[in-house]
Amino acid sequence: MQRKGTLAVISGFSGVGKGTVVKKLLEKYPYALSISATTRAPREGEIDGVSYHFLTKEAFEKKIQDDDFFEWASYVGNYYGTPKSFVMDALAEGKDVILEIEAEGAFKVRKQVEDALLIYMLPPSMDELKRRLVGRGTESEDKIEKRLKKAAEEETFKAREYDFLIVNENIDACVEELHRIIQTRTGISPKHSKLLDDLK
Repeated sequence: MQRKGTLAVISGFSGVGKGTVVKKLLEKYPYALSISATTRAPREGEIDGVSYHFLTKEAFEKKIQDDDFFEWASYVGNYYGTPKSFVMDALAEGKDVILEIEAEGAFKVRKQVEDALLIYMLPPSMDELKRRLVGRGTESEDKIEKRLKKAAEEETFKAREYDFLIVNENIDACVEELHRIIQTRTGISPKHSKLLDDLK
């Protein structure tokens, strides 16, 4: 009998480097990546089926009616959603699937795929996270400071509901640890983690 694949749902602090780690994980190991759907127009350089599944409003609403989203939302006049059919088909074929999504969506996915593995990515420290966000040069330091304070309170609360925690201190090491957690379902539990207390 064919082994059913694992759905690994990855969330984390804004600026923690989730996208970079997932990209490197996919380059190194044969995971399938769940790609979100949207009704917004593609931006320069974005590719349909790689960046997003770009759908018309009518096609998106048909998928809502057909219950083909784990979760969906309307934001600034456009729909965004996580297609269910690709994930369920890949899992049935024995593939391990990566889904990078925010906590609210992750909990919705868990209600529909009970054995989904929820992994939360943390920065080594709030100082390091601030350094990374400042390095992006997209916001003022004052704005970043406020966002970090809010994140420390909100995100550490959400992270406690996940199965495992992972710290992105070194990208290559983080990739290997993420791969190990998905394959063995063992790692740092958030239930009594000093890591979360240290971030507050």
